Amino acid sequence: MNQVVSVIDVSDATFQRDVLERSKTTPVIVDLWATWCGPCKTLGPILEKVVKATNGKVVLAKVDVDRNPGIAQAFQVQSIPMVVAMKNGQPVDAFMGAQPEHAVREFVGKLVPEGEVLDVAALLARGDEASLREALKMEPQNEQVVLALAALLLSRNDVTGALEILQRVPQSPKIAALVEKAKDMFVPEDNYATQLDALLPLVKADEEARKRFLEILETMGPGDPRTSVYRRRMTGMLYA
Repeated sequence: MNQVVSVIDVSDATFQRDVLERSKTTPVIVDLWATWCGPCKTLGPILEKVVKATNGKVVLAKVDVDRNPGIAQAFQVQSIPMVVAMKNGQPVDAFMGAQPEHAVREFVGKLVPEGEVLDVAALLARGDEASLREALKMEPQNEQVVLALAALLLSRNDVTGALEILQRVPQSPKIAALVEKAKDMFVPEDNYATQLDALLPLVKADEEARKRFLEILETMGPGDPRTSVYRRRMTGMLYA
């Protein structure tokens, strides 16, 4: 699977390829900045966040003007931060100075075919499974997203899927409560528990029994609430 390119560092030597040529197929936003520039440090993370939310539909090209005087001269930079949007090898929009996130999102949104940049908050507000999974990719540890997606899966009786999502984040009271709800809803459709109960007394002395026990746990997976229970029982038996 090809990795989505969202943010790149550009130099005088790579400007032709990474900005002018790339902008013929994908809009490129050029962020002209410097290490000593305070407003640049405020604007930079906002630009990166918003551009990454386009999932590759827009690329951010970061240019340190002190190290790349050729680019700075080409854009006739007089003040930074300076941000220029490029399409088809030509500048189509620009602004100077630090801007709030909503203004940056509007600026970037003009370059996106759909005309909208969806951040985590927007995806969370949509609330459908595809949007929530996209939000989870962007912020895997976001508790609100995890809770919303897990609750949606539980509403469809996808208990295993919900538990797998819930176990990705540290336990909090809300996460723990939903985990318990999911476990209460879980109805096994197999005889794994019966097999594990029979194998448990043998795991310490019988290598084959221990191997089979672990294979069953692997098949059940982390989304099965019985998995953690039987892992603890096996540990207790091995070190008893």
